[in-house]
Amino acid sequence: MTRDLVLHEDAGSGNCYKIRLTAAHLGITLDRKSYDIMAGETRTPEFLTRINAIGKIPVLQIGDRFLAESNAACHWLAAGSTLIPFDRFGHADMLHWMFWEQYSHEPNIATMRYYKLYVGEENMSAEQRALVPGKIAGGEAALTLMDEHLGRHPFLAADRFSLADICLYGYTHVAGQGGFDLARWPHIGAWLERVAAIPGHISMDA
Repeated sequence: MTRDLVLHEDAGSGNCYKIRLTAAHLGITLDRKSYDIMAGETRTPEFLTRINAIGKIPVLQIGDRFLAESNAACHWLAAGSTLIPFDRFGHADMLHWMFWEQYSHEPNIATMRYYKLYVGEENMSAEQRALVPGKIAGGEAALTLMDEHLGRHPFLAADRFSLADICLYGYTHVAGQGGFDLARWPHIGAWLERVAAIPGHISMDA
């Protein structure tokens, strides 16, 4: 892979971390450019015009092109590697978990973490407070579904480590920071240990 790769990120974001983790497993070097989302650094005219018109990170810069959405960036990095099952169904099942992560998992677990770590409970708006019960219920439901699946399978797709595990690991391993007690889901705990033990693994603060 010869093109220069730049990750536009917030290092504390699980969505940004999953791209770094994918690259680490593949031995790919990423240049990193950090932004303070709370200071509005992703909402400047330059960012909106040049990098991502919706003002969000992560964005993977590939030469002079920009790829938004964390799971799309992970998939681009991993194309042709063993992180993507070669079996057609296994590949589709991997994508199923990645889509589910962004639809049913991340909006609940990552949002609760954002409220607690970035916003602060004392600074939450009335609208945010009203969303909390639903976010907690949705996060618990997502973790329960994962736990039940991981009680029957060592990994999420194709019974082996894949991008699905990387993408779900990103926010699951810090779910406690959003108020979710992971001790309630022991199969997830065992899976987190398996993922972290795979050669190439890096921590979020690496």
